[in-house]
Amino acid sequence: MIQTARKSFILYNTDDEEDLDIGVNSEANSRRINNVEQSFGSSGQPLGLPGRVLVGEGVLTKMCRKRAKPRQFFLFNDVLVYGNIIIHKKKYNKQHILPLEDVKLDNVDDDGNLRNGWKIISPSKSFVVYAATATEKKEWMAHIRKCVNDILALRGIRQSTTVDSPVWVPDSEAKTCMHCRKSEFTVVNRRHHCRHCGIVACNACTSKKWLLPLQSSKPIRVCLTCYQKLSKEATDNNVTRKYSSVMTSGDNRNSSGEDSSDDDDDQFRNGGSEQLAINDAHFQSYD
Repeated sequence: MIQTARKSFILYNTDDEEDLDIGVNSEANSRRINNVEQSFGSSGQPLGLPGRVLVGEGVLTKMCRKRAKPRQFFLFNDVLVYGNIIIHKKKYNKQHILPLEDVKLDNVDDDGNLRNGWKIISPSKSFVVYAATATEKKEWMAHIRKCVNDILALRGIRQSTTVDSPVWVPDSEAKTCMHCRKSEFTVVNRRHHCRHCGIVACNACTSKKWLLPLQSSKPIRVCLTCYQKLSKEATDNNVTRKYSSVMTSGDNRNSSGEDSSDDDDDQFRNGGSEQLAINDAHFQSYD
């Protein structure tokens, strides 16, 4: 196969169903999956499951809480896996696994230097990613959507109507609290995200928690509006007591660590400015 210049997405299997069927039992597929497992080391979960095929892999730029950062993505026929890049093509951490049966895609319009993006939406985690070119964006979205449709058809199910995790508003887009619209953010008055709607709000406006099982096993920070909405929906008092809580002063003191997205604060070893990160996320295919 000839490598196409300036591309970073490697497509291992074609769109042909017969090719994917062959790939399931191929030594090459098993070797690739094993390599992915080893690249995450002890921080990752086992990926070599019966019937699983590694369709392709590559780098996309993920819009994190503070800025855009390169992330390595692995597209399997049933899950989408991604992680932080420690050593390019060799070592990753902060592994995340999104079942494709729950994944939805939504286009993001170009905005200045932020181009070729789309939302990856799921009940447990949602975010925006960017490809280097419009063509690469189209190819990425097409491959993901095909895998989603194929796994739903294979399992004979429809996509769940479960409430999806919100895409967080980046810190840079909020100078003041998006809830009360009064509190200005400073070094002392820090930003917090509502885990239910994704807005950036001050500590006072996110002083309560709610259990969102698809995002966390413990109650997590929500804004006052979402708290009232969730409380109203939970008419059963037992359910309300189970799912809600009010932060204590101790919770607030430690909230900065909790409020950091699980991979947003990790540094990319060769990272730079936001625009540099996006330009470096090239798409690569093999013919």
